[in-house]
Amino acid sequence: MAVLVEACVDSVLSAVAAERGGAGRVELCDNLFDGGTTPSAGMISAVKSALRIPVFAIVRPRGGGFVYSDEEIAVMRLDIEAARMLGADGVVVGALTADARVDEERLHVLVDTARELPVTFHRAFDLARDQDEALETLIRGRISRVLTSGGAARALDGAEAIGALARRGAGQITVMAGGGVREDTVQELVHRSGVGEVHVRGTRPARAPMAPDRGAIRLRKDPPEDEAVWEETDERRIREFVRLANG
Repeated sequence: MAVLVEACVDSVLSAVAAERGGAGRVELCDNLFDGGTTPSAGMISAVKSALRIPVFAIVRPRGGGFVYSDEEIAVMRLDIEAARMLGADGVVVGALTADARVDEERLHVLVDTARELPVTFHRAFDLARDQDEALETLIRGRISRVLTSGGAARALDGAEAIGALARRGAGQITVMAGGGVREDTVQELVHRSGVGEVHVRGTRPARAPMAPDRGAIRLRKDPPEDEAVWEETDERRIREFVRLANG
């Protein structure tokens, strides 16, 4: 059987290029420099209109770990409903507990919200403390697919673990290999793991024709080294800004 290549994309042009290149499905994201967050409604709609292959939308309200508050789960439910209405063919989610287990309760809420749409559990799976236990939780939770590097930094390094997960979940859940997959590693990864699906980026640098070049002005920030960190507005700092600006 042919191996399905899922391309992770963040724009209409990238999605079209992936389809032309032979990808069997795209995972549509925003903020890929932060590991991928929920794409806008406009982006989902535009990509769906441009492609014939399935479009799965990631639903992730922020970068920085996968332990979510009730408020964040409420946002994710709204985003899943929006993706459904816009014609997404599936959604991609993930939620963990503070002790690095799959958050079964919150996952149940998200799967119920997706209704008939297939649900992929993303690479939050690789941060789970026990992957066998996590896989059983996903199967019990009616997850269709899990994306994993086998708990390794790169999928090739975790190929044997991916293969073991695929055999364990056979007939119950699809195990898709992903994580640092390149042209020079994908064939070996498929052969060693036996998976039928792989997840890739497959990008090239692109540059906006900006003139004049303001090299001293940087709007991008370097991501935090701690993968579990994100930034939130500090009420006390805003109050101080307001006070000082009006002093």
